[in-house]
Amino acid sequence: MADVLAMSGRTLRRQLSALGSSYRQLLDQVRSDLARQYLENSNMSVEQVAQLLGYTETTNFRRAFKRWLGVSPRDYRT
Repeated sequence: MADVLAMSGRTLRRQLSALGSSYRQLLDQVRSDLARQYLENSNMSVEQVAQLLGYTETTNFRRAFKRWLGVSPRDYRT
C-alpha cells in the first residue's frame, strides 16, 4: 500500500498512527464490511467468502469474524 501511495512503509505507519489508526485496523474494517455484505447479499459459502477476503484458512476467517461482530459467520447469516 505504501508503494501505491508513493511513500515508505515507515512514513505510512507514522501517518496512520498520527490519525489514531494502523494498516491492520483499516484492513480489518474493510474485511469486516465486505464479509457482512457478502453474507447478507449472496449465496456464497463461508469458505468462499473467506477466500475472497484473502484468508488461506477458513478457521482464521471465522475467528476474525467472531472477534469483529461477536457471532460466527453462519449465525450472522441466519
